Amino acid sequence: MSIFDHIKRFFAGPKDSDPNNTDRERASDDNVDPFNPFPEPFTIEITDVIDLHTIQPKDVKRVVEEYLEQVHQAGFRSVRIIHGKGIGVQREIVRTVLAKTSFVDTWIDAPPDAGGLGATIVRLL
Repeated sequence: MSIFDHIKRFFAGPKDSDPNNTDRERASDDNVDPFNPFPEPFTIEITDVIDLHTIQPKDVKRVVEEYLEQVHQAGFRSVRIIHGKGIGVQREIVRTVLAKTSFVDTWIDAPPDAGGLGATIVRLL
């Protein structure tokens, strides 16, 4: 099979290449909202580490605030917030939230083996 046949097959999609595949038929079902494919809420386990790499920058402040509330309620004494190194924008957002949170005692850069400048260790009251 030539590379062009592979490309043609790729763009044909699974329904065209496999007549037994019903995934595309299910996706077009009237019961599925294309703008909300996961209508049921789900729970994410709260741990002592949160990685903000997958969070949209516009949501970082809100996510960090909620995370801190959740870990405080769960009784955590310290947490690690991974914000990445970059140019420091996310780190500043995180630290601004920390400075305004009444139950945050102190925070420091993580040690090199735990993220260094790309993470912040937070001690909670």
